Amino acid sequence: MCAPPTGSRASFSSRSTARRLAFPALQKLPPELHPRHPPLLVANSEEALVGLSQMSVVEIHTWNAVAPDLEHPDRIIFDLDPDPALPWTAMLEAAELVKVVLDEIGLRSFPKTSGGKGLHVVVPLTRRQEWSETKAFAHAVAKHMARVVPQRFSAVLGLKNRVGKIFIDYLRNSRGASTVAVFSVRARSGMGVSMPVSWDELGAVRRGDEWTMSKAVERQRSLKADPWMGYWQARQGITAAMWRAVGLV
Repeated sequence: MCAPPTGSRASFSSRSTARRLAFPALQKLPPELHPRHPPLLVANSEEALVGLSQMSVVEIHTWNAVAPDLEHPDRIIFDLDPDPALPWTAMLEAAELVKVVLDEIGLRSFPKTSGGKGLHVVVPLTRRQEWSETKAFAHAVAKHMARVVPQRFSAVLGLKNRVGKIFIDYLRNSRGASTVAVFSVRARSGMGVSMPVSWDELGAVRRGDEWTMSKAVERQRSLKADPWMGYWQARQGITAAMWRAVGLV
């Protein structure tokens, strides 16, 4: 399910990890793709994932871009980060509201659990825009949601700004920022899995860390169809009409 696209989705590595890299299946990207930083690492095979586990890696994060073109993101991610006091139903309603807005402006979106307390809404792109534009657009959508439904949403970072609300974290869309990968285990109590689900399924999801490793395997074996069917076939980008729809020209 949700097979990776052609290319390599990049993630950070520390210098010490890069020096200890002893698994040929774990690929180092050319340093010139990310100057003045340690080489980015990519795990694109079962052997590479086994190698990561042997290096005691638990949680895998990825960029919003695929090598060799790391300057044009192929997705936008809206990370719905709730006030812990809110009930889970508020999270489900928030995700549906984000979907409604994205549908109205012409962008298909796909939800996944965070493996923690929240939900992620993922918007695939055809890599026409640069980082500055995708981040600015994500911020504009977040501010639009906070303006239209101020009792539900905040577009301002900080715990004090999301009391009784859900912060729409648009900062995941900066160059170099990363988000937990689909199917990754989270390195936290319960070791929840970030699980892709369909919009039709979302109402039955009970929490952001609903799937443990064993439950995730059971789910994958029982699925009849990819919950993100059509994700890799989506051809969409940010248009002037979309900017106008969220209040900017």
